[in-house]
Amino acid sequence: MAKIYIDGKTYNVNESENLLQACLSVGIDIPYFCWHPLLGSLGACRQCAVTQYNNFEDRKGRLIMSCMTPVTDGAIISIKSTESEVFRSTIIELLLTNHPHDCPVCEEGGHCHLQDMTAMTKHSIRDYRFQKRTHKNQYLGSFIKHEMNRCIACYRCVRYYNDYADGVDFGVYGSNNNIYFGRIEDGTLESEYSGNLIELCPTGVFTDKIHSIKYNRKWDMQYAPGICQNCSIGCNISIGERYGEIRRIENRYHENINHYLLCDLGRFGYLHNNLNKRPKNPTYINDNNDLTTLNFNQAIKIGVDFLKKYNRVIGVGSARSSIENNFALQELVGKENFSNGMPEKEQKCIKLILECLKNNYIYIPSLKEIESYDVILVLGEDLTQTSSRVALAVRQAVKNRVKDITNSYGIPKWNVSSNMHISERFKNSLYIMHTHENKLDDISEWCYFAPIDKQVELASAIACELDKSLPQVLNLNSMLKEKVSLIANRLISSKKTLIISGSHSFNSSIIQASINIAKAIKIHTINHHVGITFLTASCNSLGAELLGGMSIESVLDAFKQKKADAVIFMEYDLYRFISQDDCDCFLKNKKNIITIDHQYTETYKKSGLSLPSTSFTESSGTLVNFEGRAQRFFQVYDPNFYNQNNCLFDSWKWLHCIQSKVNNTQVCWFNLDDVINSYSKKYSVLKKLKIRELSSTFRINGQKIARSPIRSSGRTSLRADIDIHEPCQPEDTNSMFAFSMEGYNQPNASISHIPFAWFPGWNSPQAWNKFQIEIGKNLISGNSGIHIFKTNEIKVDMYSNVIFKDLIEEKYWNIIPYYHLFGNEELTQYSSIIQENIPLEYALISLSDSIALGLKKDSIVEFNCLNKDYRLAIQLSKHLSEKQIGLPIGRKGFPTALIGKKIKFLQEFIK
Repeated sequence: MAKIYIDGKTYNVNESENLLQACLSVGIDIPYFCWHPLLGSLGACRQCAVTQYNNFEDRKGRLIMSCMTPVTDGAIISIKSTESEVFRSTIIELLLTNHPHDCPVCEEGGHCHLQDMTAMTKHSIRDYRFQKRTHKNQYLGSFIKHEMNRCIACYRCVRYYNDYADGVDFGVYGSNNNIYFGRIEDGTLESEYSGNLIELCPTGVFTDKIHSIKYNRKWDMQYAPGICQNCSIGCNISIGERYGEIRRIENRYHENINHYLLCDLGRFGYLHNNLNKRPKNPTYINDNNDLTTLNFNQAIKIGVDFLKKYNRVIGVGSARSSIENNFALQELVGKENFSNGMPEKEQKCIKLILECLKNNYIYIPSLKEIESYDVILVLGEDLTQTSSRVALAVRQAVKNRVKDITNSYGIPKWNVSSNMHISERFKNSLYIMHTHENKLDDISEWCYFAPIDKQVELASAIACELDKSLPQVLNLNSMLKEKVSLIANRLISSKKTLIISGSHSFNSSIIQASINIAKAIKIHTINHHVGITFLTASCNSLGAELLGGMSIESVLDAFKQKKADAVIFMEYDLYRFISQDDCDCFLKNKKNIITIDHQYTETYKKSGLSLPSTSFTESSGTLVNFEGRAQRFFQVYDPNFYNQNNCLFDSWKWLHCIQSKVNNTQVCWFNLDDVINSYSKKYSVLKKLKIRELSSTFRINGQKIARSPIRSSGRTSLRADIDIHEPCQPEDTNSMFAFSMEGYNQPNASISHIPFAWFPGWNSPQAWNKFQIEIGKNLISGNSGIHIFKTNEIKVDMYSNVIFKDLIEEKYWNIIPYYHLFGNEELTQYSSIIQENIPLEYALISLSDSIALGLKKDSIVEFNCLNKDYRLAIQLSKHLSEKQIGLPIGRKGFPTALIGKKIKFLQEFIK
């Protein structure tokens, strides 16, 4: 720590920071534009000027840029000196020379960092009276609106997009006072992280195009702290609602997970929550095969009769639903009749991952910690498309070798100009094993493209090289043997090694091999850190598997063998997992099927009793992310407030009400706390949730936490089109939040779940500075979420057995999955905006196979699998192995059951 003097007061600050960051960390406001905690200092805008003095006798001082000045012990500065105040006011007037006076119509208004900084410098009158420079705006795709005339040339956008996220289709053009930030030509931004431009830009150059469709100001939205449910990372998000619709999703700062950034799927993939065509009332198909709409009591009665009518009812839960919902289903049907809905192959992967997490022997890093590893080995995962936020962290890890180099020369880490040039030459090591090309290949030291079984062999050979007691792999060629030796040496000679794998290949052997590599490193090296990261296909795969249950194949077998006669599907679409033929056959008798869901899935449409549930934006619950961190998400709004004809309830409420009637007992779950109390008694691993999470009774000074900013005008307008009489706000019995602006809304050490970032004078996303102890680091309240596996107890177990398959020349085509960021996840496919950005389905085949078949780039192939005819355009891969065919698993019509299936005949379709 260093002692500095600011305007006559003494402060202890972190000496590794620059003066701007140090001042902000102790609560002193200095205006800035080009600096950002994530991007470091460039010194481009000159807005953060302060006066520095040589000693206490010095009365003149000199102007310095605080973002480019390191903290030194005994430094004497003034922020309030006349010279620095006049300079800052002059600079912002200069920056605003060509900025339009369009705050009332600008979509960034009330959310704008430029507005905040202009008010902070007390600039209010413009002397510039000449014609302003104007630019033509660009089309940048479905998500981002471009208004170049508002640019103040802070360079944040290009520094983030090109230097941080490694984007290549965006840049800065021109010179002097006539520069342009955009693409060479109109077109959709290609980066999976382009949406972060909206929050990083301090003005309204880049705004949310989806929000523009139904725009409202920030202060007129109701917020809740949510968890992104589109992959297993568990990024923290702030969800904004107006008039019963989700209007915007923004990043919610979490030091150890998403930090300041989201991927585009997490930011824009929410419109399925707003669909008018979604279940809103229970329906029942009666004996005359007529569809009848029910009220709540009628639906519960039919549900009770259903449970009493059949001898054995199986409940199929869902990895995309909360622990609470899955537990309620398990309580209703019994543990022996519960399925978490996973296929056998996936369930085997998840069980192995859970064993590793529970073992606590290998360290499981957070997303932010991934950036600190200097050697990374990725096995069988296309990170950019399945877990893109992890891919971005890996990119930072590869570039972070520069920190050691610059540190040895005394260059501070925030001085990005020096760091950027050095990082172009010196990088950490990344090794990738995958079936075909992926978007991390450009930064990898070596890529191995092979079928998953051969990847397992090579990974096992690396483990054997690290520990000679493991079974040898004998059939490697000399080149691969050399690579095995090189990679093994790099893994043990580094400071920190990370192994990344997951369940997207639906192959447990690759996970077993990953564990063996990590264990071999840990056992046979001293003072060497090794971490392991496992990624899963759904947001709550680990949470669902914690409750156990049979696979979906076992459910089907039970019906085939007539050991079960009815089923309840809870937020689950059978068509996503098994063949269409099997689904149609299984669902032909609607009478013995109940479905609870918030989307019109194919399964929902074919149910005898259909119960509409709330989505994750309309309910509260708990998910377990890839690192074993249980996180709470909270209800943003009450859908029944806007339409009292709705009969929408949380899935656990439907299930518990039916259970209480069946058992002839009183309803005992009135809110989420009651559900958590119940499952924490049965599952000891979940007890931490009850102990450490804030309950619905939590108050600060007798107040709940406000969901809306203090300027909200929603109380008097939200239902004016329904009734001029203002009703009471709905009461949230599940959490400590209030459905209004009434309540506590300031930073507080007790509140780790922050609905939105706002602080007096700070309306933009930069308001997160006020919620942090140190800028860009930890929150005042600490990080939300609870590690449910990390304990002091460490179990040392044996290596996992890897089963090697005899590798023979393939006579048939083997189906493997390929993924795209848009189109993998189930629910976002219901969004029209996401649908526009999903690439057309294609069959991925190798270049050599296409030559053998006489195919051209525009050829169409046809084949049959799972009793269904497929006809797809092809896409050629230079690196895919022969007789492998990639299909878009997870899309409609492409269930997970396809993975690993063999195709006997594949031929070109001739029109």
